[in-house]
Amino acid sequence: AIGFDLGIKEYMVTSDGEIINNPKILSKYEYKLVKLQRKLTHKQKGSNRYKKQALKIAKLHEKIRNIRTDFLHKLSSRIINENQVIISEDLNVKGMVQNHRLAKAISDVSWSEFCRMIEYKANWYGRVYRKINRFYPSSQTCNICGYTNAEVKDLSIRQWMCPKCGAEHNRDINAAINILNQGLKELCLTT
Repeated sequence: AIGFDLGIKEYMVTSDGEIINNPKILSKYEYKLVKLQRKLTHKQKGSNRYKKQALKIAKLHEKIRNIRTDFLHKLSSRIINENQVIISEDLNVKGMVQNHRLAKAISDVSWSEFCRMIEYKANWYGRVYRKINRFYPSSQTCNICGYTNAEVKDLSIRQWMCPKCGAEHNRDINAAINILNQGLKELCLTT
């Protein structure tokens, strides 16, 4: 069984402590994309050069999409092949994209598409995939003693120590372990 927490800096942190970095696909090609789009604005609309430039931009967008899809397929297949029970958080991606500072980064990581891939691959291969409630305080709860630390709501706090049991936690690994524990608890209640 595995639980995972999705993020922007680290794409995914598993309950095993494995950290998968975000490939930041869009940012790698952003300069090239801006350059091509700037050239397009200097072309006369409807001309052959305009169409050629628009085709170059479309090909670059397709390349970015293909790289992202390849990364998501490889990662989701690996998780499905290595685990029988997969548990994640039910994220409100539509609501998160409303934040104009994070919208581009959230769109680039494609959390919804990744969870969709995990879901249909779990059905194909007979695995159990469960999403826990998005309001469960996974990063605020100590995975050892169960103490909920309200101070950890601040996203800038990446490491914290439990005042009750003294355990030191990495925010993301702690959240992944709590997601796994909560998901297993919910699965036992439903079966």
